[in-house]
Amino acid sequence: MIFLRHGQSEFNLHFSATRVDPGIVDPKLTPLGHEQAAQAAEQLAQRDIRRIIVSPYTRALETATPVARALGLPMTVTPTVRERYAFVCDVGSPISHLRASFPGIGFHAMEEVWWPAIEEPHDQVMDRAALFRAEMAALDDWAHTVVVSHWGFILAFTGKSVTNGEMIEADPTAGPPQEFAWRHG
Repeated sequence: MIFLRHGQSEFNLHFSATRVDPGIVDPKLTPLGHEQAAQAAEQLAQRDIRRIIVSPYTRALETATPVARALGLPMTVTPTVRERYAFVCDVGSPISHLRASFPGIGFHAMEEVWWPAIEEPHDQVMDRAALFRAEMAALDDWAHTVVVSHWGFILAFTGKSVTNGEMIEADPTAGPPQEFAWRHG
């Protein structure tokens, strides 16, 4: 399967310049982030993708929208693949707001407030990655899946740090990463 980290968000733009949390709740993509999403859609249109799984953060939904359009596929939205809750940007938007902003997407069986109330410990992110790994490994066609997610979740799943708009392939049957550091690069 393929992990796609969301395109550059307003948070990423400011944080990379200052290393200070700019306090932006559920940030949107920047113009560069939209370009990264469009480029990913072009690249993924050449692949045999049959499923798109997306985090419910706005930056992930905005990244996945052109991908879904290019592939002609619906998005499955799940908080399982969301970012590790550690910064203000990890406060999400309520489901009622997401439904209004993204009317064509189903947010089935999701709570109105779907993100944690407090900072999420590393081991909980690892547990979510393990759960998702097991769910994906149980599917016969996991190789035809793209997952639009975030730095921390992709790191927990693969052990690799990826940049905005970057894709990385992963085999859920290979097991968890052996070693990595929780440092944002």
